[in-house]
Amino acid sequence: MTSVNQLIAGELGVREAQVEAAVALLDGGATVPFIARYRKEATGSLDDSQLRLLEERLGYLRELRDRRASVLESIRAQGKLTPQLAAAGVRDVHARDKALPAPPRRRPGPDYRSRYPGGRSRSGENRCAAVGSNGDAKPPACQLFESELRAQR
Repeated sequence: MTSVNQLIAGELGVREAQVEAAVALLDGGATVPFIARYRKEATGSLDDSQLRLLEERLGYLRELRDRRASVLESIRAQGKLTPQLAAAGVRDVHARDKALPAPPRRRPGPDYRSRYPGGRSRSGENRCAAVGSNGDAKPPACQLFESELRAQR
């Protein structure tokens, strides 16, 4: 199983010694800005963004490790822990940790109805026709639309 420091070093593209030094400073109570400004020699010149990412990933991976251990302990306490479950629980989850791509958006089908009572026209033709049907003067937008529509025909 890969250690947390090795995973983070691989993700950031830095040496594991740099990650170990940064983790030791973070565990000692140092803040990211302090490490970025005053402890560059210890971390091998990790910049602020790399240290912030390192801190986030460190917290996430440690939490994941603790959660995995508590789930295995709960299953063990129930007496239902099999060797297959134990092996699956300690396996490296780095590959499964990555987010899945979003599912494709659903397109409306042929029975799709517009929310406009004038019909399914996207161009606004039916809406402009409905506006002028009661005898009122058409708004300038409808007049402009109709003149452009006549020019296209």
